[in-house]
Amino acid sequence: MATSSFTADNAAMLLVDHQVGTMGWVSSIPFDEVKANALALAKTAKAVGMPLVLTSSMEEHAQGPLLAELADIAPEEFAGRIRRQGVVDAFDDEHFADAVKRTGRTNLIIAGITNDVCTVFPTLTALHQGNQVQVVADAGGSPSKIADDIAVRRMDKAGATITSTNQLLAELAQNWTTENGSKIISIVNELLSQE
Repeated sequence: MATSSFTADNAAMLLVDHQVGTMGWVSSIPFDEVKANALALAKTAKAVGMPLVLTSSMEEHAQGPLLAELADIAPEEFAGRIRRQGVVDAFDDEHFADAVKRTGRTNLIIAGITNDVCTVFPTLTALHQGNQVQVVADAGGSPSKIADDIAVRRMDKAGATITSTNQLLAELAQNWTTENGSKIISIVNELLSQE
């Protein structure tokens, strides 16, 4: 369980497989909602200077390319994304593992598509390696509600903190009147206006 607050200064954001094809497999949460939440996480990481690691799996197959909006939000991270070839647990890809290690952060925020495959396994590995992990459950989803519920329960039982996009953004802001808080509240307002 997380024992300390996650902040822009001590956490890294890991977005796993927010790809056009994989997102089409999700039915546990509406497409537009999961997309808006994932993009809000990327925007927040960039706004507050938090390390952001993007990864994709088999873009040339059914999974498809990463969301094009991520290239606009985080062009450098998008260009440097870790392109995995069939590796289910992103941490089993040495390039991804190295990219996360290079952030120097052990508080990891993870969101992925799908929660029941692409999120659960790297979360379990990150926890096993001694990291504190928050899983942003509504910035991901699964092919069915039961699959999503089981994945979330498994991650929670293993010691991850399960959170929502809005809850995480408030935690990172800490105080809406600070510089980071004012940057994040505009992202929250944009997100809430889409609901």
